Amino acid sequence: MANKLSIILFLVFLSSFGNAVQSQSFVKRYFNNLLNDSSDISKPQFLIYPTLAYAPETSWEIGLSSLYVYYAKRDTSNRLSEINGFTFVTLENQYGIWFDHAIYTDQSKWFFLGRLRLQSFPLQYYGIGMDSPSDYLALVDANQILIKERVLRKVRENLFFGLEVDFQRLAQIEFKLAPESPTFELPRGSQGSTNLGFGAGLVYDDRHNVLNVRNGFFSELAYIRYSPAVSTFGFNSVISDTRIYRPVSKNTVFAAQLLGQFNSGDVPFNQLALMGGESMMRGYYTGRFRDNNQIATQAEFRFLPLPLGFTNRIGAAVFGGVATVFPNFENLNLNKIAWSAGGGLRFLLFPKKDIYTRIDYALTKEGSGFYFFIGEAF
Repeated sequence: MANKLSIILFLVFLSSFGNAVQSQSFVKRYFNNLLNDSSDISKPQFLIYPTLAYAPETSWEIGLSSLYVYYAKRDTSNRLSEINGFTFVTLENQYGIWFDHAIYTDQSKWFFLGRLRLQSFPLQYYGIGMDSPSDYLALVDANQILIKERVLRKVRENLFFGLEVDFQRLAQIEFKLAPESPTFELPRGSQGSTNLGFGAGLVYDDRHNVLNVRNGFFSELAYIRYSPAVSTFGFNSVISDTRIYRPVSKNTVFAAQLLGQFNSGDVPFNQLALMGGESMMRGYYTGRFRDNNQIATQAEFRFLPLPLGFTNRIGAAVFGGVATVFPNFENLNLNKIAWSAGGGLRFLLFPKKDIYTRIDYALTKEGSGFYFFIGEAF
């Protein structure tokens, strides 16, 4: 996250040099077994590790991250399924629980793709549109629940169709004005909202390992309707997400993504198209720019691993992206575009399953951000 200094107590890196450590503690044995990865490739694997971070909004933050990966029926011809989680508490009595998953059943007959967020966490609000000020207007303290699930059925090879459900609730909201912030009109949804959307999605997906795709294609087109009969606000959302991955050489992959989100109706501020975050437009705070619509694209070269000679577990990546938000297509201004660029290191966590953990550093015209996650950004 932009403007966030992350200090990662990730003992995998420490354990990779375990020969220099004499202690035979449980932690060392656990991570040595993990790094050696001597288990059967078809065997499910589970990783859990602590994190420690600091941010101006939260003070010190202590967290715990986890990852579970497996093949359905332990058949490696099936696609690799993954479930990852993150939970944290802060010295300001804030908390959060995150879960994301991409689950494939045997022979990919069913595909479950979704995420869950439960958190009490401050959000920096900069206003709406590309002309919003570079300093945030207010710190929005609120309790948030987000549950999004796609239940997709294979209709032909690599093509899935199914239902999508999105539930978002923002409650106990307080806008705390930033120092010297100008007065501004509170956005729609500033008193809180509960919105439940139902829709349908069409997905083409031939990826075998969603955490590190070396050759593949993914495309999703989804429509979700939030009816005022079951929601605080009535609006529609269309999402288009296309990703392509191509090998350039044996250990080099070119990846690109084109993302579009298009909303119409009475959209609350927290469900507008939000630019920034750990996946798209890294370096910008999530929601630094927001509006009804967003078009964003990014490209990345991944060197997995680097030809270092002394180890085959360290990789790297360089990336760049551009994006814009706008109220409607009549007011789409391609002269108002944000950019993001950066690079990072990779560490091969599960050699047999080809899963890396990443540390990225991104630059923008407004600042920078550090990111630490398992799996690639997209």
